[in-house]
Amino acid sequence: MTAEVSVPKTAPAAKQTRKRILTGDRPTGRLHVGNYVGTLANRVKLQDEYETFLLVADHHMLTTKLDGLSEIEQNIRDDVIDNLAVGVDPEKVTYILQSLVPQIPELHLYFSMLVSVPRVQRIPTLKDQLRDHGLAQPTYGLLGYPVLQAADI
Repeated sequence: MTAEVSVPKTAPAAKQTRKRILTGDRPTGRLHVGNYVGTLANRVKLQDEYETFLLVADHHMLTTKLDGLSEIEQNIRDDVIDNLAVGVDPEKVTYILQSLVPQIPELHLYFSMLVSVPRVQRIPTLKDQLRDHGLAQPTYGLLGYPVLQAADI
């Protein structure tokens, strides 16, 4: 028994996809000129070329600014407004509020089972974070910050 297979003479055109960018801010207060020079100007420039996702990282904010909980809702609004004000176009960029994506903390939990404490303690920026925030010891949340970043992606 033989089967007849129809093969197209030309292969279908490859689906064109744009490269992706995930960027974001910890909503700790108003954005400023340093943010503009450091990242905001690039967001505006790259939003036409890349599929862009902008993460408002409110879980990340908790790692060093627990005293800012009363301001978090306003800071989230301000972060989005500041991005819009410099030209980040909501028609071109997908805004994501980290706390509204339940898969992020779930992935963070699973990833944390794969990473040893000594491994995260060796991350060079941890010492900078401790110094910058006047902390003698890292909290579990700050120690796991890079693992949470991996879950964001």
